[in-house]
Amino acid sequence: MKIHMKKKSLLLAISVALASNSVLAKISTSDAETLGKELTPMGAVQAANKDGSIPEWTGGITSAPAGYNVGDHHVDPYPNDKIEYTITASNVAEYKELLTPGQIKLFETYPDTYKMDVYQTRRSASYPAHVYDAVKVNSTRAELIEGGNGIKNTAVGIPFPIPETGLEAIWNHILRYRGEGMVRQGGQAAPTASGNYTYIGFIDQLMIPYGIEGTTPSELEKTNILFKFKQKVTEPARLAGTALLVHETMDQIKTPRQAWTYNTGQRRVRRAPNVAYDAPGSAADGLRLTDDFDMYNGAPNRYNWTLKGKQELLIPYNDYRLHSNNIKYSDILKPGHINPDLVRYEKHRVWVVEANLKDNTRHTYKKRVFFIDEDSWQVAVADIYDNRDELYRVAVAHGVNYYEVPTQWSTLEVYHDLQSRRYIAMGLDNEEKMYDFSVKLKQKSFTPSALRREGRR
Repeated sequence: MKIHMKKKSLLLAISVALASNSVLAKISTSDAETLGKELTPMGAVQAANKDGSIPEWTGGITSAPAGYNVGDHHVDPYPNDKIEYTITASNVAEYKELLTPGQIKLFETYPDTYKMDVYQTRRSASYPAHVYDAVKVNSTRAELIEGGNGIKNTAVGIPFPIPETGLEAIWNHILRYRGEGMVRQGGQAAPTASGNYTYIGFIDQLMIPYGIEGTTPSELEKTNILFKFKQKVTEPARLAGTALLVHETMDQIKTPRQAWTYNTGQRRVRRAPNVAYDAPGSAADGLRLTDDFDMYNGAPNRYNWTLKGKQELLIPYNDYRLHSNNIKYSDILKPGHINPDLVRYEKHRVWVVEANLKDNTRHTYKKRVFFIDEDSWQVAVADIYDNRDELYRVAVAHGVNYYEVPTQWSTLEVYHDLQSRRYIAMGLDNEEKMYDFSVKLKQKSFTPSALRREGRR
């Protein structure tokens, strides 16, 4: 795999990992002035690549397609795009420079059924103007606290559009803009080797104080809250009512993540300090860990983070067919992997960030390599290694632009366990109401007592 390094004078400002225990420096005003010019407002290379297969970024999607109304499943803005080529186990060697080791392993694991349909690249990612403004302001003031286990002097937009370390890049993923709040209905499923599955339904509520237009770093420092997340299981009946509440903090040294669970059998709320790191994911059948959720979340202090550079990679993008309410979960969920006929791959530039487990620290995963879309800071693919240094899991985020916000985010996340030859698909929403980004959530809805009321309903 070729990873192309760029010099700071060429505005990509990458260095080999700095000491992860230091407070990291802000960029200069002159570097910040490149945002919106040579670089996009989010810090991506604005220009096309050499052969034009990755086009120039011209603003992404700036308006909804004809026929779309807020509340609908999102209309595909590129319905007439055709497959340019298909990668299968028989020709995967021709494209290995555009694939991660984990992606290649999926072809080896499922040689008869796994494929990638590749379409023309559409740099569709876009965000509100006030987010772009916030990113530029953040770029000259944002800092990581000691050890990188928290952040300060930043609000609304990503903090490090021109990252110099792996820690800065992963914090961009954690803090990427996803609106100010959201309610969504959806679920997950973990098919057996034969393809049988039980659908587990959720109602999620996400309140994002960090993303509120006009919020300031000083306000965030006072509350020390980045976001609040509440989830209730709606089905099957044996799990219905089980609920989770998480308060994610800005300075995790001052106050680590706080979490509570409500168990319907016990009818009580309990503190849940283990909802972090490599604790098993909720109802995930052992196929993902807590910090796998959203491709990566939580405190980064168990790893040493290295920014390896950039490369061109084939990643899921503009996956509106996979997001459509014209298909059923049974159309998506197949033995071994999701239905590849519904997935759209495109060539994009990605940041490559490697996380290696620190000495004298424990975690199920010894190494993780994240491939982060340059236009959105969404982790698109993660290759995950076990303590034998063997590929263990491959996580893939299927992204779309929720253009009523607008924000680029996943519509489905799939975690492949190579050892068990199973996977879990999270974010299934085709048979549910669409996300509501306009909802005005209240602080009182994110308390332990509110969790108890939520679970009883």
